[in-house]
Amino acid sequence: MNARRRLLVALGMVLGACPALAQQYPARAIRLIAPFPPGGGVDIVARAVAEKLSPRLKQPVIVENKPGAGTTIGTDAAAKSAADGYTLLIGPIGSQAIVHHMYPKRSFDIRRDFAPVSRIGYGMIVFVVPDSSRAGTVRDFVALAKANPGRMTFASSGTGALIHLTGEMFKQAAGIQLTHVPYKGTTQILPDLLDGRVDMALDSLPAYIPHLKSGRLRALAVAARERSSLMPELPTMAEAGVPGVVSATDYALYAPAGTAKDIVALLNRETNAILRMPELRAKLAAQGIEAVGGTPESLAVELAEEITKWGRVIAEAKIKPE
Repeated sequence: MNARRRLLVALGMVLGACPALAQQYPARAIRLIAPFPPGGGVDIVARAVAEKLSPRLKQPVIVENKPGAGTTIGTDAAAKSAADGYTLLIGPIGSQAIVHHMYPKRSFDIRRDFAPVSRIGYGMIVFVVPDSSRAGTVRDFVALAKANPGRMTFASSGTGALIHLTGEMFKQAAGIQLTHVPYKGTTQILPDLLDGRVDMALDSLPAYIPHLKSGRLRALAVAARERSSLMPELPTMAEAGVPGVVSATDYALYAPAGTAKDIVALLNRETNAILRMPELRAKLAAQGIEAVGGTPESLAVELAEEITKWGRVIAEAKIKPE
């Protein structure tokens, strides 16, 4: 056999082996990095998804919490991982867009260093006031704020994060002045909101559910484009008189950039399949999360839109990046 023929045979063997290698994925456990601590929304979603993905992929899917620095520690770890489908990132869309602007010195770029896999779902952000509030609607609240510029307050779970910037978005859209009161988390907000020491929060739903049911707090609207199937009685912010306030605690799955397209396609297909499972949908709905899948392409478009949107809010609010 001459040298040329040997080369062609060898090349044919390599090319023929590629589909077989791809079909072997996954051949071992998959690590799912959640850039938040245990117990929060991202962790809950990650564990629910891992539980259902594991039997479909016939391999363990292990959640690894890597919290800190506004999601950058966990995201950086995922970005530096091998692009082989065995390390994935589960996390927010909007918060990653905010990190893009708030942490200019970070070592990764969510658009450059990751391949979108699939949207997973959305958690509701609700406009909440104490039961003692004089505002029966969002329009009432805006009127009160305009009559008392700077005297009314809104709470958030930390400066520069999604909930703070959602409040800033509301201020800008309504044309009002509110005083921001930052806390270290939603659990710290609740006592002051329940007792009327702060006037309002635009925050993630789950922690507020017991107090909404007891009547000590009232939800006036949802910060979504459409009414939620979980609380259909609540108007959107646009319906409530303040269009342009759209925010969510959203969840998505990413792989390191360079991951083979057939692996991304497989992960997308299986993720969308589990999101149609009634048991998983019910589990997420109990946390105020609507399961919504999608294509890698639609997730890429959504991420780009969120980066543009939050960049405008940050610039108008004159918030300085860290």
